[in-house]
Amino acid sequence: MSAESTPEPAIPGKDGNSGPRHRAGSRKKDRSPRHKALLITAWVAAGVVVLGGTGAGYVYFKLNGNIKSVDINQVLGTDRPVKVDNGSENILVLGSDTRSGTNKKLGGGTDDGSARSDTAMIIHVYKGHKKASVVSIPRDTLIDRPECTDTKGVTHDAASGVMFNSAYSTGGAACAVKTVESLSGLRMDHYLEVDFSGFEKLINELGGVQITTTKDIKDSQSHLNLKAGTHTLNGSQALGLVRTRHGVGDGSDLGRIQLQQAFIKALVNQVKHIGVLTSPTKLYDLANTATKAVTTDSDLGSVNSLTSFANGLKSISSANMNMVTMPVEYDPANPNRVIVEKSKAQLVWNALKNDQPIPAAATKGTATGEAKGVVTAG
Repeated sequence: MSAESTPEPAIPGKDGNSGPRHRAGSRKKDRSPRHKALLITAWVAAGVVVLGGTGAGYVYFKLNGNIKSVDINQVLGTDRPVKVDNGSENILVLGSDTRSGTNKKLGGGTDDGSARSDTAMIIHVYKGHKKASVVSIPRDTLIDRPECTDTKGVTHDAASGVMFNSAYSTGGAACAVKTVESLSGLRMDHYLEVDFSGFEKLINELGGVQITTTKDIKDSQSHLNLKAGTHTLNGSQALGLVRTRHGVGDGSDLGRIQLQQAFIKALVNQVKHIGVLTSPTKLYDLANTATKAVTTDSDLGSVNSLTSFANGLKSISSANMNMVTMPVEYDPANPNRVIVEKSKAQLVWNALKNDQPIPAAATKGTATGEAKGVVTAG
């Protein structure tokens, strides 16, 4: 998003204006981070309504203008799974690595304006909004991508045996949602996306996130060098952690997902304890960064809608978040890719469709990446 050219409004309390790789080293150079901590954008936006005093109306207008949205429902039409009316919600969260602007420096590669979604997770919020299950979808999963139409009206042919993250690079958000719904049989009620630079800035605005590493992590490709112990990661370090693959486990994308899931829990704990709603200045800075970083479905494309949505999530603690990876196994034809373990994956989708906990049998014996426990909440 381009820099604002208008002066900042006066803020109360603020002076002035205001498939995985099964062997480390068997992979090509990583170019994309994992933005698994994307729910933070919704949680901080929940506090926007407490802004009061001079300039509050302008603040609201400005934050509203920050949010980008896509009309997923209009593009996908009626050829979708039926919404299960049991009080639950499914949210598809993607991390995008647009190769333009400040993201070029963070993601590497060329400034060609292209984008990929190398992080994807389905967040299932259970009835009552006290608990959630998070299902990570490995980017290298080989799938059958359905025919889909993007937001510009261009139709893209179906394809068999392609990587999951090709859906977004082919047809953007709409094709990503279409592919996830085809894969899971679940209707996605909402869509959230965050980019490289937004993630890094958001962590810095929060004052960092505390984690503990049980082993040294050193990965020159993600520019991360952490000794075993407790650390407060700044934005750059956090980005390195969620990107790192070669410094942990078996060097696979699955191992990286395990680090990402641990980081999310640490981030949720951090948000619960920083008291963002006690400082209008801090609240504004967080909300401004978050709303600039996020792209949503059109139903969430305003401060009012995002605030209402976030209020429904803020009671979910890290202890009540069950985080799993979609059941997969290494592709016998290519150990650098994975394929869906269909019978076990179906246990996951059935549980979520019925608003039930994911059974342990769904993930038992599946490929993991061998990085579990390397990172814990600090």
